[in-house]
Amino acid sequence: MTKYLEIGQIVNTFGIKGVIKVKPFTDDIKRFDRLKKVYIENKKFKKEYEIEEVKYHKDMVLIKLKGVENPEQANLLRDSYLKINREEEKPLQEGIYYIVDMIGLEVYTEQGEILGKLEDIFNTGSNDIYVVKNELGKQILLPAIRDVIKQIDLENKKMIVHLISGLI
Repeated sequence: MTKYLEIGQIVNTFGIKGVIKVKPFTDDIKRFDRLKKVYIENKKFKKEYEIEEVKYHKDMVLIKLKGVENPEQANLLRDSYLKINREEEKPLQEGIYYIVDMIGLEVYTEQGEILGKLEDIFNTGSNDIYVVKNELGKQILLPAIRDVIKQIDLENKKMIVHLISGLI
């Protein structure tokens, strides 16, 4: 499991005081209210920042970081990712998983036939869709519903699914 969890990406600056505009990667956008610090990482560096203030604008999060005082400094952080230490997070409810932990799981039918590996997860509004790709590159889209997803075993990197009519 990864030590850090990505919770957003800096997409722009906001205003004249060095505020960053963040696209959140979380279902609970208000989680940013609880943060005291965040790690900002890009290809060149990873640095810890203290959070001074959090506000919300439309579907974005506006964050004022200690030490980032103007738009020029904030612009240097553009396209970087916000990360938090996994150990500082509260435990997830049973049956809820971080996407980063699920990517790469081997996906099997209930009969033991391997379908491929979980490559991506995207949300349609009503439920998530799991993108499974086999070794030939063929994709299977599986709705993340109880009728289809029967078991997720992170320890053994395995998922068991029930293929209902019309999925393949």
